[in-house]
Amino acid sequence: MNRHLARRALLGLGGAVLSVAVVCAVWQGLISGFGLDPFLTRGPLDVWRYLIDPTHDAERSLLWEATRITARDALVGMAAGTIAAAGTATAFALWRPVEQTLMPVAMALRAVPLVAMTPLIALVFGRGLLSVTVIAGIVTFFPVLVNVSLALRAVPAPALDLMRACGASPYFTLWRVQVPTALPALFAAMRVAAPLALVGALLAEWLTTGRGLGYLMLQAVTTFELDRMWAAVTVVTAASILLYTVISILEQLTLARYAPQQDRRPL
Repeated sequence: MNRHLARRALLGLGGAVLSVAVVCAVWQGLISGFGLDPFLTRGPLDVWRYLIDPTHDAERSLLWEATRITARDALVGMAAGTIAAAGTATAFALWRPVEQTLMPVAMALRAVPLVAMTPLIALVFGRGLLSVTVIAGIVTFFPVLVNVSLALRAVPAPALDLMRACGASPYFTLWRVQVPTALPALFAAMRVAAPLALVGALLAEWLTTGRGLGYLMLQAVTTFELDRMWAAVTVVTAASILLYTVISILEQLTLARYAPQQDRRPL
């Protein structure tokens, strides 16, 4: 089994490398195909040369520090949003009136543009990590909530009937039957939410904290430092692909350990 898991992890990393190659090919193809102005646009090779240039040590340090801040902001926000959504979905599964009361409220809040909410969030929670966590958590919360709630209710009726016939409590049934069944939906929602958490962190940095890659890109556009801007965009794209890959690997390890019956991928 360990050999199979290692093979899947390598396949996941290989898929990430292939994704990067496809993105670079499409990127360069758009620049060449549309004849975009080389003064304003940079291709993958331009960004690569910029990043490895020995004279750009200060730029690399600046990008690394901004990347570290954004990665922290996105991961903390994603973790908070996922935990909150999973807890809320569990409450929905146990107490149906709670779902009927709160789900419409959650969907109404989801309809409010995040850009409109950001100044209010900054006013309430300040301009530090807490406000970034709230913003990144919000964009993570809703896809996880909807997917996990549906998965917890999608357990086959015979399995629930069997647990009731055996006298199992709703909590035992939730833990032993519904949660393992919902794990694939949880990880699928996290894969969707990962890029959204990065976007939420960038938005918060742009509008509230004045730190990280979001603010660095805003500064680069303002001062017309296009090499820095394209390098920052490349880092964000690579981080999204990497985060997606890491979640996919964690999904395979978790399902193999806790819900092997839900792991239907070929070995």
